[in-house]
Amino acid sequence: MRVEEIWRFPVKSLGGETLTSATVDEHGIEGDRAWGLYDPAADRVLTARREPTLLFLRARLVDGQPEISTADGDLLADDAALSAWLGRPVELRSARDGTVRFETPMDEDREADWVSWESSDETFHDGRSKLSLVSRPTLGEWDTRRFRLNVIVDEPGDDQLAGDVVIGDATLSIRKPIERCIMVTRAQPGLERDLDVLKKVRRERENRLGIGATVSTPGEISVGDAVEPAS
Repeated sequence: MRVEEIWRFPVKSLGGETLTSATVDEHGIEGDRAWGLYDPAADRVLTARREPTLLFLRARLVDGQPEISTADGDLLADDAALSAWLGRPVELRSARDGTVRFETPMDEDREADWVSWESSDETFHDGRSKLSLVSRPTLGEWDTRRFRLNVIVDEPGDDQLAGDVVIGDATLSIRKPIERCIMVTRAQPGLERDLDVLKKVRRERENRLGIGATVSTPGEISVGDAVEPAS
């Protein structure tokens, strides 16, 4: 089992970037989910659960800072440009600036009964997992972007991973399978809205796809690295 793709999503719920190698620290891939678009009126960081149009923006890191562009390649260089594009006031906020709230619907089918939770540490990851992994055979014909996973490996066996695994110089502690939400159905550039994605994950995989992990030993990972049990 070897690494086929590495993905980083600098701004929560925006499209991300592919990497040939990445530094992994205690918070996951360096720069992953390190920023979010904060809505001061609602006092929360927006996600594509509530604001699906976020997936039509893309972020990459340039000199350690997120550069945000539209699907057409137009740069949105500041909060004013981001606010104008979204049609509401927003601020690009670093996770290091302090705790913020997110929302998720309790009823995924009707997108109703929203509940909130708070961020932790120095990233805007959901929950305790800091890095996610899946195999190409598990994804099948689904586009990688729907699931927003960090590491794609080439061979099956991701569902059986347990304990500590080594990728490159980094050691990961496997936590648990990732439960899926309405995000995987959202439209993105080149992808139409597809409610059948979530229905199939529920029906065939008990609503789980991908594995969440924490970082035991920071290090560098690269495309082509083997994924092996820690000795």
